[in-house]
Amino acid sequence: MNENYGEQIKNYRINLGMTQNQVAKELDVTPGYISNVENGRTSMSLRILIYYAKLMGITLDELVGKLEPDYKTNALDNALLSEIKKLSPSEKEKLLETIKLWKE
Repeated sequence: MNENYGEQIKNYRINLGMTQNQVAKELDVTPGYISNVENGRTSMSLRILIYYAKLMGITLDELVGKLEPDYKTNALDNALLSEIKKLSPSEKEKLLETIKLWKE
């Protein structure tokens, strides 16, 4: 993860309008743990990152893409594929035609 990982986690918490105590309670960790993450003294475990992403209302893939710029393209591709899979066959055909027109 990049150097600003803790700061970014803090900013996401603030954007959610939550205190460290509230986030800690939601993630079933101590407020000290959240403080350590935000101050760069520790990294979140995979389990906590999964819960944190759920708390933010995004996928783990999206969260990692936000935290790690080198992964952003992969996260975007995965998010697109996830949305495309939800479409009906006719909607997929329309999307493909739209993409072809858009690229011209």
